[in-house]
Amino acid sequence: MMTDMDKYWSFALTMFLAFGATFETPVVVLVLVIMEVVSVKQLKEARPYIIVGAFALAAVITPPDVLSILFLAFPLWFLYEFGVFLAGFLRKRRIGNEEQETES
Repeated sequence: MMTDMDKYWSFALTMFLAFGATFETPVVVLVLVIMEVVSVKQLKEARPYIIVGAFALAAVITPPDVLSILFLAFPLWFLYEFGVFLAGFLRKRRIGNEEQETES
């Protein structure tokens, strides 16, 4: 059976864009915290919504099989958590530097 090249390229492009955007999640989280659009506390409070959103987004973007949904949702979720961790670390470091500057 021959596959339709248009459908194949459409699928491949969608997957490349979806997984590429997924792996930019920590960068987006850090930029939002640095620009003070959101706080780390707000990001932690939004955690349940992010988890549900990650699975919903994965279900819409990927083909309708469980494995591909999990392959997109879990990295999105864990990279969000990694971004929150890095943002908290950056925030503590920034506060420590500001305290040292005021003491001098």
